[in-house]
Amino acid sequence: MDRRAFLHAAALAPLAPLALPARAAGSGAGVTPPPDWSRLRGRLAGTLVLPGDAGYAAARRLNNPAFDGVRPQAVAYCASAADVSASLAFARAHGVPVTSRSGGHSYAGWSTGTGLVIDVSRMNRVAYASGRATVGAGAKLIDVYDRLARHGVSIPAGSCPTVGIAGLALGGGIGVVSRKYGLTCDVLESVRLVTADGRVLTCDARHHAGLYWASRGGGGGNFGVAVSFTFRTHQASDLTVFFLHWPWARAGAVVKAWQAWAPSAPDELWSSLHLGREERDLDVAVVGVHTGGRAALERLLAPFVERAGRPSSRSVRTASYLDAMKIMGGCASMPVSECRRMRRETFAAKSHLAYRRLPAKGVRVLVDGVARGGRHSVLLDAMGGAIGRVAPSATAFPHRAALFSVQYYAKGTDRRWLRQLHGDMAGYFGDHAYVNYIDPDLSNWRSSYYGPNAERLAEVKATYDPNRLFRLPQGL
Repeated sequence: MDRRAFLHAAALAPLAPLALPARAAGSGAGVTPPPDWSRLRGRLAGTLVLPGDAGYAAARRLNNPAFDGVRPQAVAYCASAADVSASLAFARAHGVPVTSRSGGHSYAGWSTGTGLVIDVSRMNRVAYASGRATVGAGAKLIDVYDRLARHGVSIPAGSCPTVGIAGLALGGGIGVVSRKYGLTCDVLESVRLVTADGRVLTCDARHHAGLYWASRGGGGGNFGVAVSFTFRTHQASDLTVFFLHWPWARAGAVVKAWQAWAPSAPDELWSSLHLGREERDLDVAVVGVHTGGRAALERLLAPFVERAGRPSSRSVRTASYLDAMKIMGGCASMPVSECRRMRRETFAAKSHLAYRRLPAKGVRVLVDGVARGGRHSVLLDAMGGAIGRVAPSATAFPHRAALFSVQYYAKGTDRRWLRQLHGDMAGYFGDHAYVNYIDPDLSNWRSSYYGPNAERLAEVKATYDPNRLFRLPQGL
């Protein structure tokens, strides 16, 4: 069993239509003519793909097949910041809605739209020097791990191998070594962004500090198009990974024991609790990563297992850093080239951030909710450690005091189970949610994603995109 069995890469949600230009093509004074896409094509070093072009069907696809019906007017595969600037200028001049895309994993499908999609996936260079990694905004996580591993270093990032670094970092970046090394945004030292007016800005603690702050947890697509990041790295030593399984009858005991153990464990240990149903099969599992050796891990597992009960199966393995990331990403047996092309699947998803443990009744509600018929799962990912030692206002990511994140997944397009269980658990978890698990159902999304940081984020938005060129259905 591997992490891919837990993590479902994208989620289904009805795609809110993006606003079209107020002035449509036609005759008469003051009417904007249709865009002359050939002019933009001539300005790009990259590639512009239009409906009717041979590559259009692939160019418009996201990771989640649920959004395959969305048809952009054009997809610009940008090769440089200058390409991004030219694309934004064209969108402004013609009133074309614009959307940016890195890995195409937006849970709500908001890395596509009905206008111009600016795709940065070709800007994927990964370089390393003197403890710093410079990463193009279109780099996939598997390539970040692979290329940095050659230098014996890495950065804290997510587990899905095909996720783009830009979306992950801009929303915060919860990952499997975050308790030890922090969120992805915590090791971000600078970011290069193209703003709505076409400027290319390098943002750090001393230059455009407000935009730099907002880019560490304020969500992708709000303030500009990121083209590259500079991160502090850590040594990529061997990791110990583990998988434990119990019969479903132990589900409540495992939840109770895990939530009391995982968020307060030493920083070196991260774990995730999985409750899943696949038709008639119910599963309880805990997967994890330890930055030390097997003996140290076994000592940490002992008190948890004593409370949860003896697992029905147990697997512990020490692996290289890169191999451990492949295990967590569900492509352990594949070469890196195959990890880049993971199979697409249709999912729906919602989330919570848990600031307190579930009481006994809450545990029962959660377990009973998963046991209901269907094909779905809930993942509880431990937080705490280094994540919690950063002040909530130090970056735009506000959920520093959360004990764990909660992800609800359902296979297919039906959101009824998600909505019911999410609603049932809201009384225990509150309304906190993670912007990288963006949820189109939320009405109070500003406070759910950003908490007390929402007001400052709105000020940054007004400064750098006063005319709101970047418009998401849940955009600042």
